[in-house]
Amino acid sequence: MNTDNRNKGIGASHGIGIGKAVVLKPPELSFEKNRVTDTSEELSRYRQVVKSFVGNTETLAKKASESVGDAQADILRGHILIVQDPCMSDNIESMIKSGDCAEEAVSRVCDRYIAVFSSSDDELTRQRAADMEDIKKQLLMILLKKQSTDIRNIEKGSVICIRELTPSMTVGIDKNNVAGIVTETGGAACHAAILARALEIPAVLSVKNALSKIRDGDRVIVDGISGSVTVSPTDEELCEYEKKRKKYLLDREELKKYIGKRTVTADGRELRILCNIGKPEDADQVTANDGEGVGLFRTEFMFMDRNSAPTEEEQLEAYRAVLLKMKNKPVTIRTLDIGGDKSIPYLDFPKEDNTYLGYRAIRYCLGNRELFSTQLRALLRASVYGDLRIMIPMISCIEEIREVRGLIEELKTELDGKGQSYSDSIKLGIMMETPSACITADLFAKEVDFFSIGTNDLIQYTMAADRGNADVAYLYSVFNPAVLRLIKYVIESAHSAGIPVGMCGEAASDERLIPLLITYGLDEFSVLPSCVLQTRRNIAKILSP
Repeated sequence: MNTDNRNKGIGASHGIGIGKAVVLKPPELSFEKNRVTDTSEELSRYRQVVKSFVGNTETLAKKASESVGDAQADILRGHILIVQDPCMSDNIESMIKSGDCAEEAVSRVCDRYIAVFSSSDDELTRQRAADMEDIKKQLLMILLKKQSTDIRNIEKGSVICIRELTPSMTVGIDKNNVAGIVTETGGAACHAAILARALEIPAVLSVKNALSKIRDGDRVIVDGISGSVTVSPTDEELCEYEKKRKKYLLDREELKKYIGKRTVTADGRELRILCNIGKPEDADQVTANDGEGVGLFRTEFMFMDRNSAPTEEEQLEAYRAVLLKMKNKPVTIRTLDIGGDKSIPYLDFPKEDNTYLGYRAIRYCLGNRELFSTQLRALLRASVYGDLRIMIPMISCIEEIREVRGLIEELKTELDGKGQSYSDSIKLGIMMETPSACITADLFAKEVDFFSIGTNDLIQYTMAADRGNADVAYLYSVFNPAVLRLIKYVIESAHSAGIPVGMCGEAASDERLIPLLITYGLDEFSVLPSCVLQTRRNIAKILSP
């Protein structure tokens, strides 16, 4: 079979799409860097642009809410919050006051944010750069009086081919007319990908030089499962993919049979499938995909895109919202996991030669008691709204978890003095992601109520291989015997002490690993919401030991 016409990318939204290419090119946004003399007038111009941006985006968010749901609409409303953030607007207005034109001020300030987010090794943080790029383009288009790319009225059976698909553009898509999406940028976690999945449109992102290989009118096959794009397919290839598409649609229908079912192995051993989320709105996806709770709520994303830490009341509201949506299903909230690949400028981290091995996560929190206590108080107060479990990341020694437990007891006494309620049944657990914690899992199991294995960092630290470095990618594998031995020992140690153990790293949904995890005795699998039903089906096929 001819493979010269196949191009690889990232399968960001599953499915097989076959149609004619519609190549879209963004408007030209270049401008002259004029110095302004009437800064008051330029400030007024910029503020009017922000007003227009907010109005336009709110209209798009309303459309998104009607077509794909509130969770996706909140992505766009998040753009409004970013533009209105005092830190960002103050920086832009300060540049205008010093004589920069609004276009230059917007461009430079947005570029600073983009550079910070793009430098992260964390996929979700990097995708923030795409959001900021979208905001920058929207503001510049209004300033330059340019029209955005219109994709609302394309013909039925079209495959959209574009350098970058922004959330603001995705909302305009009529899913009945779009057979597939191909882009040159983006990843599976970017907001455009999330919207494409919500619309159930097959999408392959980050296809290198896609726009130079695809022309208007070309027949294109978009394989969102394998992440490939076939241009001008042969009759044989068309026949092959028609069969694949039918199989995929049948498979998707079969998965629906697992909605509302218990998660059990073939011989009846009951397990639990929870979900990983990054913000309160993601809880809607847990419910929509029949997740059995939240196995990992990454709270660090609440601290990003702002110029100061969220208050105790703001955090309380976020945790309360998730707990109420879960209706007494377990919700595991991880305390602030920053440092390493997640830098937050206003927290003023010290400069380090190796951030991954430095002052991060629980190490930073224990060194900044006021910040940490604020989060713990909010968690304690939120515990009355559901089944809350507190999870501490990056634990390396027993002394750290004892210090955390002592601080929690102090805060309980403080809350008692104020007459503020909290649950008496909060469970305290730790992420098992450092080799030192895993090797001494038998000791840690006597100190905590549960374990959750974080494979992403565990592999990195065990193999001494940076997970973001392509040159050592061959070392980064959960199937390495050293990693598997640690996982097995952690589970054995947990069960010997009578505590449950879950896995919240990406490996938890790997169908090749699931049989081993069940053999080892893993109790809980925490996966992306979109992986719940597939993981439940994979578990149902396996006999437990």
